[in-house]
Amino acid sequence: MYRMESPHKGRTGLIRLWNALHYSIDGFKAAYAHEEAFRQEVWMAIVLIPLGFYLGENGVERALLVASVLWVLIVELLNSAVEATVDLISLDHHRLAKRAKDIGSAAVLTSLVMMAVVWGLLLLN
Repeated sequence: MYRMESPHKGRTGLIRLWNALHYSIDGFKAAYAHEEAFRQEVWMAIVLIPLGFYLGENGVERALLVASVLWVLIVELLNSAVEATVDLISLDHHRLAKRAKDIGSAAVLTSLVMMAVVWGLLLLN
């Protein structure tokens, strides 16, 4: 079955980029307003990103330290999007909804472990 694309996909060029910037800002605001874990990770990033620039001994180390923190934020945003979508579809308890949310949570945990490993390996070297 053929489905038409969203009518909101018609913008191109600078208008599309401008709109995308505003949608992204709205996404950050929504995540910060509604997701406690994201708020905690933002504050962690506010501390760790400058620390990563300071503690890294060269460009590669700085990039790894900072990127590992940003990766946690990215994964948390995606997890929050999955959770919101699941909740939009139904607030009823369902094994597939639980599975989707648990897998998203596992992705966040994995990103946090990766960040800890990167920081540990670089700083304890």
